[in-house]
Amino acid sequence: MAANQPSDCPECNGSLSVHDTETVCTECGLIVAEDPIDPGPEWRSFEDEENDRRRTGAPLSRSRHDYGLSTEIGYGGLNRATGRKRRLYARMRKHSRWSQCETKAEANQRDVFMQIRRLTSALALPDSIRDQACDLFRSAQNEGIVTGRSLEGFTAAAVYAACRVHDVSRIRAEILEVSRASRSELDAAYDAINRELGLPVGPLDPGDYIPRFGSRLDLPKEVRNRGTELLESAVEDELIGGHNPAGVAAACLYTAAREREAEVTQKQAADVADVSPPTIRVTYQALCEAELTG
Repeated sequence: MAANQPSDCPECNGSLSVHDTETVCTECGLIVAEDPIDPGPEWRSFEDEENDRRRTGAPLSRSRHDYGLSTEIGYGGLNRATGRKRRLYARMRKHSRWSQCETKAEANQRDVFMQIRRLTSALALPDSIRDQACDLFRSAQNEGIVTGRSLEGFTAAAVYAACRVHDVSRIRAEILEVSRASRSELDAAYDAINRELGLPVGPLDPGDYIPRFGSRLDLPKEVRNRGTELLESAVEDELIGGHNPAGVAAACLYTAAREREAEVTQKQAADVADVSPPTIRVTYQALCEAELTG
């Protein structure tokens, strides 16, 4: 019994008994104290027990093909090794990497996950998108829909699909800018993922695009605010049903820029939204006909 714990029950002055993590009165059953078990890692080091108590390694990661469970031969201490030892360690490190993947499918998964981490980092996407993209590719591979198709396309499609699932506004052109896939490869892979896996995706909010498109068009804050106002009015008047959300946002910014005499063309607005100029023109004409423009 710990020194700071009472020797008798504070309720009935009965004797105390320790059962597992609890100190209990044998007379009335009162739990006097409880010492919970720490379910965390065992902080122990076999190299430097005195100063370094870390030995648990990195946590499990869904963005790794083996969930981060495999070991790696590090580079520590090589500065004191001879040239022969260095070559030996390099061969051992190479064989260790090869042994992590037993099949071609595992090797493909490792390479794709590495590219997904690169894409999500370049697009400044959160870890939840990265993990969701890896899960989607893993599911697509288990369903057999990756066979015979472009891995680069599925890499980009998995990131785009994860953005759609989490309602993160990213257009395909933005993903293609940092991807090694072509537009046709991305489209084909995304259609296959959406069809076979039944992605829970819904329509995107055009308002999510306005801040980013406004920044890329270098529009002042008053033009962006006016674009938001036009979009809200268009939603109230039910003018954007069935239209591309990104195209609607770009068209509202183009309309606001025309009102404030900012230098933006329909071609520039269409390029940032990855749509055609006629798409911008249709929404612009609808806003004018509804007399929403100033």
